[in-house]
Amino acid sequence: MSSNLRHLPSVDRVLMDERVRSLAQDLCGGAVTDLVRESLGRARAAAALGADVPSAAAVAEEVLAAAAAWRSWPRPVVNATGVVLHTNLGRAPLSRAAVEAAAAAAGAYGDLEYDLKTGSRGSRQAVPAELLRRVTGAEAALVVNNNASAVLLGLVALAAGRQVVASRGEAVEIGGGFRIPEVLAASGAELVEVGTTNRTYARDYEAAITAETGAILAVHASNFRTVGFTHTPSIAELVDLGARSGVPVLHDLGSGCLVDAAAYGLAHEPMPQESLAAGVDLAFFSADKLLGGPQAGLICGRRDAVGRLARHPLARAVRADKMSLAALGATLIHYLRGEAEREVPIWRMISAAEEEIEARARRWAAPLGAGAEVVRARSAVGGGSLPGETLPSWAISVDPGERGADALAGRLRGCSPPVIGRIEAGRVLLDPRTVLTEQDTAVEAALGAAMAGA
Repeated sequence: MSSNLRHLPSVDRVLMDERVRSLAQDLCGGAVTDLVRESLGRARAAAALGADVPSAAAVAEEVLAAAAAWRSWPRPVVNATGVVLHTNLGRAPLSRAAVEAAAAAAGAYGDLEYDLKTGSRGSRQAVPAELLRRVTGAEAALVVNNNASAVLLGLVALAAGRQVVASRGEAVEIGGGFRIPEVLAASGAELVEVGTTNRTYARDYEAAITAETGAILAVHASNFRTVGFTHTPSIAELVDLGARSGVPVLHDLGSGCLVDAAAYGLAHEPMPQESLAAGVDLAFFSADKLLGGPQAGLICGRRDAVGRLARHPLARAVRADKMSLAALGATLIHYLRGEAEREVPIWRMISAAEEEIEARARRWAAPLGAGAEVVRARSAVGGGSLPGETLPSWAISVDPGERGADALAGRLRGCSPPVIGRIEAGRVLLDPRTVLTEQDTAVEAALGAAMAGA
């Protein structure tokens, strides 16, 4: 044995560390012992290659860091980045009503699939489908676990073993490597690309339709924008073609915008109501983007088409859970009541007045004196929605001191709750638009603590 390894602390010695003993009392002692052994195993392997042997205290630190992952997760953070739908931070925060509905569904038994009137089995789809029908004008609706699975289910149920005609410019990739051509391949359908990257006409689709065509697929470019010499046929044109050819038209809208974004100074985002009114057979969209609800994939459209999807075996594999359905129902009710701007957090953020944002930023900056200034900024919608669209905003721009912006941003992330900002021109910016108003006190406390450590 190497003389270096003789100095490696024993398992018992590390377990005698007061912090590790306390951890073992709070958690399962056997699990903590396993963490110690794993840490010592890594140290032994490194020491055999010449690395220094860690002290018992250093091993204890590594054990404590590993055990930190066992706390409740995900950890709530303050989103001061100015990106409303921040994918890495969980996209849309839920309304209070949606949170309460999800908690009620999680904490007790419920009539998820039980008919209280008859005492017989019911459907978990009944209530959310009815709400979606009322909000969108669809004949029928179905909820699955996300929009990717919604599109996959639609293709499998309607076009497996057949051809799907789509524009070459819409054979896109969205976040997480989700590519339309690969989804088509996984569904068992064959992709037939028509047109060019920047210009596709209805006649291109028409020329590609044969007896083997199972569907026409239109995909909204929700996370990028093609500009310049471009053309795309309208959904109404594709619906007309589908009706003449006897081919169903499927529309992947992505972001699920149920209100007119143009009313808030943004570009118009295609709405499910518009596609359905135009006559598409199925419209697919997300619940956790511009709809402002929980993660879910929403399928709305003709009763016969939705019915085929609901009866397909894959529908069971991608169904939504009770907490998501409860939160979705509460969110949709906000739209039925015409209160989305007041109650759905992302729309409250998008519609926030500039003067209100500026006032909050000045309150944050006041205690910092010369260390911070309030500046004009731009907030982004984000989350694969309204690409390139921003909103005028205000932010607090903080001087990070000699240690630099990365160090200050790290100190803010180390606060409880962590505060996430962005770095521009060597300064840390915090944008109030994306911070829930009830988190203002936490931001002010974090700024005070972070600046004290500068």
